[in-house]
Amino acid sequence: MTVLGVQISTTQLVVYILIALIIMAIIAGLVGRWMVKRGLRKPFVVRLINRASGSVVDVIKRPITIAVLDEVVDVLGAGHYTRNIASALEENHEELKAMLAEKIKQDPTTRRIGLVPFHDRIINDTSEVVLRVILDVLMDPRTDELVADMLKYNVVQIRTAVRARATGAGQDPSSSPSVSR
Repeated sequence: MTVLGVQISTTQLVVYILIALIIMAIIAGLVGRWMVKRGLRKPFVVRLINRASGSVVDVIKRPITIAVLDEVVDVLGAGHYTRNIASALEENHEELKAMLAEKIKQDPTTRRIGLVPFHDRIINDTSEVVLRVILDVLMDPRTDELVADMLKYNVVQIRTAVRARATGAGQDPSSSPSVSR
C-alpha cells in the first residue's frame, strides 16, 4: 500500500493510525482535565477530538480486524504444527513413557495386569509402543495436512463471521457455503 508516496504494509498503517489516535486521546484528556481543574467546561475542540476519535475507532476496527486475521491466516498456513508436537514429545520421551506407565498401572480396567508375570516389562513396552505410534502419526504428512485443513476451515468460518459483522449481515457463520463439513 502506498501512502503519500511511501510504500508501507497494512500492519504499519494500522500501527500509525493507532498511535495517532492514542496521542490525540491523551492530549484531549489532558486538556480537558486542565480545563475542568480551572473550572471551565471542556472546550469545543476537545469534545470534537473525543467524538472524532471514537468515530474513527468505530470505522477502522473491522477493517483492522480483517487485516490482522488475514495476517494470522498466512502465518497459520505456513506452520507444521504436528511436527512441532512430535519434536516436543521426542524431547520429553522418558518423562512421557514414565507417565504412561503410571497411568496404565492406575487405570481400574488394567489392575489385573499386576497379576501377570513380568507386568512391569509389559507396561513399559506398551508405553514405548504407544509413544512410537503417536510420533509416527504426528510425523506423517497426512496428519499435517489434516491439521492444516482443520485450521483452514476454522479460519474460513471466522473470516465469514467477521465480514458478516462488518457488513451487518448477521449471517450464521456455521451455515456458510464455503465451509464443508
